Amino acid sequence: MAKEVVKKVKLQIAAGKATPAPPVGTVLGPAGINLQEFCTKYNDATREHMGDILPVEISIYDDRTFDFVVKTPPAAFLLMKAAKIAKGAVKGSNETVGTITTAQLREIAETKLPDLNAYTVEEAMKIVAGTARNMGIKIED
Repeated sequence: MAKEVVKKVKLQIAAGKATPAPPVGTVLGPAGINLQEFCTKYNDATREHMGDILPVEISIYDDRTFDFVVKTPPAAFLLMKAAKIAKGAVKGSNETVGTITTAQLREIAETKLPDLNAYTVEEAMKIVAGTARNMGIKIED
């Protein structure tokens, strides 16, 4: 008989730096899974992405076991990293806080493509460009 999923949890954790302390412990502790085991597996799976924030989707089963899927970093995080800024614009698209090139936009879109609702890189570029515009990041050729 297949295991039944009791709960699905989504978190954004720094790659390779998960600890049983908050926010991981406060979210997963009540679910009854082994926090140290999750942290060890997550840190091993994300070791090559050190420094990035990675979303993770955790499926918790009725026998207190778990599986998790690591997603690609958020587009906003990748855009801020490419533009070398600490945060996006306060006034959104009415204010420019940084610039990126079209080549950087394509690279970010290629990274995000598996998690986006797009079939081609060009469609993904439009989605990421919209995020950039709302963050106050200008795209130059």
